[in-house]
Amino acid sequence: MTKNRIGLYPGTFDPVTLGHLDIIKRAVKLVDHLVIGVATNASKSPLFSLEERRAMLEAEAAPLAKGFATIEVVAFDILLVKFAEKVGAGRIIRGLRAVSDFEYEFQMVAMNQRLNPEIETVFLMADPRHQAISSRLVKEIAMLDGDISAFTTPTIAAALVKRCQELKTRN
Repeated sequence: MTKNRIGLYPGTFDPVTLGHLDIIKRAVKLVDHLVIGVATNASKSPLFSLEERRAMLEAEAAPLAKGFATIEVVAFDILLVKFAEKVGAGRIIRGLRAVSDFEYEFQMVAMNQRLNPEIETVFLMADPRHQAISSRLVKEIAMLDGDISAFTTPTIAAALVKRCQELKTRN
């Protein structure tokens, strides 16, 4: 009997980008069940609430799993390794865009291995078409009325443009 392979793909996802969706699309081929962990990170000043980000990811990621794995989107606000243990994940999946990502991720892996050596971290290189995409830059472009259609899905782009307009109206 084979052991169920559970993976965890954590992030803030504010907003979810085509880069995130590419990693999810590839990650479901590596696991039986993928938990997408939506993190609270007040230091990043999210534009969308935790529940909004969770709902967006659920809608956008569900079609990517068909025929490969099951997907579950869960919000979390605890230490990543503790969350991985809680959901039964044996691997943490991370996307890498550039060398700067690697330096940070390398430190995280070392710490996570000290906390739980049974949990492996798997890195997926960003598709070259998505290497420059970051949620922070997508938000900045949207706030300055730039075209973000190449960086996220039409549904997410519309929600982001609407949120940016709301913020501009308040100020």
